[in-house]
Amino acid sequence: MASPLAGKTIAALMTDGFEQSEFTSPRDALNAAGASVRVVSLKPGHVRGWEHFDKGDTFVVDVTVAKASADDFDALLLPGGIANPDQLRTDAHSLAFVRGFIEAGKPIAAICHGPWTLIDANAVAGKRMTSYKSIRTDLENAGAEWVDEACVVDKGLVTSRDPKDLPEFNARMIEVFARGATDRPLHALGAELDQAATPAKVSTITPTAGPQRVSATV
Repeated sequence: MASPLAGKTIAALMTDGFEQSEFTSPRDALNAAGASVRVVSLKPGHVRGWEHFDKGDTFVVDVTVAKASADDFDALLLPGGIANPDQLRTDAHSLAFVRGFIEAGKPIAAICHGPWTLIDANAVAGKRMTSYKSIRTDLENAGAEWVDEACVVDKGLVTSRDPKDLPEFNARMIEVFARGATDRPLHALGAELDQAATPAKVSTITPTAGPQRVSATV
């Protein structure tokens, strides 16, 4: 079986209140592709997931974000849940950790409310993204182009709306993570790639009916 992510280490940044399936499903997909996933959180010990409005399972924290460095990882996963990113986006260590991936051009995958943290890390302006519908206005106010699609890929950033989009999210995440880091910060890539684009590199998708359409710019 092919292992497109063999040898890669992925950080899953999350704290209490994350949507459990938005961690476990991507984690399992990443592991199956050969990657090692490490949980990064605000405090040592364990973090607890939620299954919608019910408490879920606990998961071991591998390293606290205060001691973590983006240099030690190949890519970043940001699960959703309401309480989870709402805490991360106000934590200075978490924002510095996320910015480390942005400045290094390392890929990031965020689902549901996960993109909330990217707003405060100054990572969404000019990006084409999706998310859970309730934070659409927040993303647009921060300069993102928000679209209602199952999965959107924009220059190393993978976003999806909610758990029902996990199959598309996982597949595209693995593709983008396998390509790895660019040699330019993610926030600087847009104009450069647009100028260098050719039909072989850029796919333009005509809008169609239905919410399950996947759009990507690679």
